Amino acid sequence: MRILVGCEMTYDFPRPTPVIATLNVHASRFSDLERPDYLITSPSVPLDGYRDSFGNWCNRMVAPAGRFTLKTDTVVRDHGSGDALDPDAGEVPVETLPSDCILFLLGSRYCETDRLSNIAWDLFGHLPPGWARVQAICDYVHDRIAFGYEHARPTRTAFDVFEEQQGVCRDYAHLAIAFCRCLNIPTRYCNGYVSDIGLPLPHAPGDFAAWMEVYLGGRWHTFDPRNNSSRIGRILIAYGRDAADVPLTLTFGANTLTEFRVTTEEAPPLS
Repeated sequence: MRILVGCEMTYDFPRPTPVIATLNVHASRFSDLERPDYLITSPSVPLDGYRDSFGNWCNRMVAPAGRFTLKTDTVVRDHGSGDALDPDAGEVPVETLPSDCILFLLGSRYCETDRLSNIAWDLFGHLPPGWARVQAICDYVHDRIAFGYEHARPTRTAFDVFEEQQGVCRDYAHLAIAFCRCLNIPTRYCNGYVSDIGLPLPHAPGDFAAWMEVYLGGRWHTFDPRNNSSRIGRILIAYGRDAADVPLTLTFGANTLTEFRVTTEEAPPLS
């Protein structure tokens, strides 16, 4: 399957402003790209690319005053079978975890393990460890939280989500991530493209999505508490401890986002 992905974001800046953009497909999918997903700016400005501490590809730039657009697109080759399932995957004892997993056991800006630990153990501590317990966490978060873009708030933490019972996809992810970490299961926050391929029409307007990856059975597995189902065309852009680590754009000054478009759709087969 060929999947067209891309985004276009237009800002209005009152003055020249430094920007960091994390909008390129993650290196783990590089071999699936039919062409490089170069970041194009209008007007054109110099870009300084680098990898952050998690290995995500970032671009630094200085946006000029006025209207400024960031755009990227590519075609990704995908197996088209949705997220892989491994119900037999078990939890790995903390003492035998790879050292690079330990960071994803700790509390972070949006995932307050200290405030949610007792709650997590009360809700899920009695369940058999492994895949089934993580799925139970996703079921709980999916069923408890009311989704709505009108509920979006950049300061909402996992504990806030638990109390308010509403949010957007990143809030679902933050709460499920915090619960997993409280139970000593390494879990990291992911963002990227998720398509509606295979779902009934009409499809909602395109948007970026947030989900999580959980370390079970010696490798990372995808779970999506917002959709709570296997999705075709899940294409990673970046991962980190939570949304604070991987903002799609980070702007160091006043600005207004005036246009925002995300594309994730099946492309016709090559003739």
